[in-house]
Amino acid sequence: MRLLPRPWWPARVPLRWKIAALAAATACLVALTVGVLVHLWTAGDIRDRAEMEATNSVYSAMDVYRRTGTLAGGAELDPAELPAVLRHPSDGDRRVAYDGHVEGNLGPSVWGAQRVDGPGGPVLAVRINMSPQLHDLRRLDASMAVASLVSLAAALPLAVYGAGLVARRLRRVAETAARISGGDLDARTGARTDGGEAHAGGRDEVTDIAATVDLMADSLGRRLRIERQFTADVAHELRTPVGGLLAAADLLPPGETEDLLRARVRDLRGLVEDLLEISRLDAGAEAPVPARVPLAAVVREAVARTGLDTEVETGEPGGSGESEGSGESGDFGGSGGSGESGDPVETDPRRLERIVGNLVVNAHRHGRTPVRVTVAGRTVVVRDHGPGFPADLLLDGPRRFRTGATERGTGHGLGLTIALGQARVLGAELRLDNAPDGGAVATLRLPL
Repeated sequence: MRLLPRPWWPARVPLRWKIAALAAATACLVALTVGVLVHLWTAGDIRDRAEMEATNSVYSAMDVYRRTGTLAGGAELDPAELPAVLRHPSDGDRRVAYDGHVEGNLGPSVWGAQRVDGPGGPVLAVRINMSPQLHDLRRLDASMAVASLVSLAAALPLAVYGAGLVARRLRRVAETAARISGGDLDARTGARTDGGEAHAGGRDEVTDIAATVDLMADSLGRRLRIERQFTADVAHELRTPVGGLLAAADLLPPGETEDLLRARVRDLRGLVEDLLEISRLDAGAEAPVPARVPLAAVVREAVARTGLDTEVETGEPGGSGESEGSGESGDFGGSGGSGESGDPVETDPRRLERIVGNLVVNAHRHGRTPVRVTVAGRTVVVRDHGPGFPADLLLDGPRRFRTGATERGTGHGLGLTIALGQARVLGAELRLDNAPDGGAVATLRLPL
């Protein structure tokens, strides 16, 4: 297959250079147009003056010749160089013609001619040399070219500077829009939206774009605040009736109905608590309470609280580190070596347990066993051997009340959302991937 040659220009050209190049091209086009027009007008004026001079010279020479019989003012009778168009003029008719022939010191010329003494008489002709005027024309062309280059050299830095001002304003708007899309709803461009001037240059299209971005951020922020408040209010109002349902379920006689109803009420209570936690995370009301704790011990405790059969390893994933099941709960005050509890880390153990517990429950609910948790340094990896995370989840992140593909099981889709929110509170990074040989992999990296 033949590969196309790579273009010589860079893949991304800054806007300021595009505007500067456009300004330079426009200036060159204007200078070229003006130069051509001035050249044509001057050349036409030189020729008209030469033709007028030739006509007047023929008139004077003819008058002298008729009175004195002598030739004056460079006049000649039937010169050999006379253009053919002037060799047979009508009697008494003065005519002129351009001759572009160059000979010696004589350049392009204008001839004037008139017949003498009626039909058959000789032709009196005068030649007007245009070389000095054409030399002046060339000097004018050179002067205009130099002036155009000097003007372009002076205007180009100004164009680059002006384009840089516009580019910087647009870049600031783009950076603000990127911050807004990244979740920073307090980011603003600083453009005024009250119809006044935003800067000394007055209001323009860039200011309108910046004001529109600010208005969009304001509208988006209001909608999100309304949605967050609605979620918090609904979850808060549901806590009381759900608590009543759970108390009422305790009064039912033992049996299959009581077990089924109690399980459903517990699920509903868990959903309400998750909604309240998400509303607090969205509102930024959560703050970590850091403490120095052994990371491996906290992870084992979190895995043990889930009650699910999960392997916990210390060391590099897939390495020869120590391993144990989730049936034995870790102890924060344990005195084991690096394989048992690892170096202490400063973090919020309650939130760390919440993240690890949600990841383990999600792996068992939507994946397949064996589920393995690996602790290495400040990194915790949770892996299952199921179908892996859906493609849309890897692309856009987890969504509330969306569990992905059917084969990944059931649930409310809030576990990963809460884990990501709690990781942001800790300043940690939670990355979701799929293993090459199958299975979902969640990697939590605690900050230094």
